[in-house]
Amino acid sequence: MDNFIFSVNATMPVFLTMVLGMFFKRIGLFDDTFVSRINKFVFTAALPALLFRDLSGVDFTAVWDGKMVGFCFLVTIVCILVSIGISCFVDKKIQGEFIQASYRSSAAILGIAFIQNIYGTTELTSLMVIACVPMYNAMAVVVLSLFKPDRGKLDGKLIRKTAKGIVTNPIILGIAAGTAWSLLRLPQPVIMEKTIENLSVLATPLGLMAMGGSIQLKQAFSRPGTTAVSVAMKLCGYVIIFLPVAVHMGFITEKLVAILIMLGSSTTVSSFVMARNMGHDGQFTSGVVMMTTLLSALTLTAELFILRSMGLI
Repeated sequence: MDNFIFSVNATMPVFLTMVLGMFFKRIGLFDDTFVSRINKFVFTAALPALLFRDLSGVDFTAVWDGKMVGFCFLVTIVCILVSIGISCFVDKKIQGEFIQASYRSSAAILGIAFIQNIYGTTELTSLMVIACVPMYNAMAVVVLSLFKPDRGKLDGKLIRKTAKGIVTNPIILGIAAGTAWSLLRLPQPVIMEKTIENLSVLATPLGLMAMGGSIQLKQAFSRPGTTAVSVAMKLCGYVIIFLPVAVHMGFITEKLVAILIMLGSSTTVSSFVMARNMGHDGQFTSGVVMMTTLLSALTLTAELFILRSMGLI
């Protein structure tokens, strides 16, 4: 019972905050424009501030774990390749959307939210983000370009734009700035520290409410069979395959929770935006985002319960 209560306490505040976003959208307090602006604010300002705050105040050389970064990077590549392989059996019109929706996690927002809720820190989440988020973004452009419904060629200009986007990604910049600050052992003036703190505390609640407000229930059932396959892969398939490997390699506590979020969290809302902007319908992606967001409340709670019962977290 104690393990169950631990798991519920870890997951329910996160998902109930997302439900608040859905509720506020339902009663008209949020609209699509407002939700879009919250997403942009969290991505470009609040999350980078949170990552900078946590990394700049610790000894990064003590936090760094090359083994974890390498593991997360290699597993991300394998998950993408598996998604591409399975996509060969789905309708070609949604092949690109299927690939992206099946591998691309809400690693930053949910990873930070869960680990902060359980352990009160986010330093190790940054290692997971460094390993997978740039690869998520780069491969999303590749697969959505190569697997368009009209099967257009990969655009060199788009590749250059994507490379620039990865280098200037606010989350990556926040991690880089926090790491540099830590390595240089620079002091933080009280005014600066408190200002960053005020900005960073907005990241988790606003990000989660924006995720909830982005859910479109009517989009969930356009392709129920294929959607079910993608959802199962995203929430359970990769967890079943790779989490035992992570345990075997000695990852426990915060590191194991970060890897679990990378493998089994919901498909990120930005997948829908990217699919639409790159010539795809986006309806399938929207359905997967919605279903994985709702069902991950159950799957992540169960997975945390199992790990807790085994004494791993």
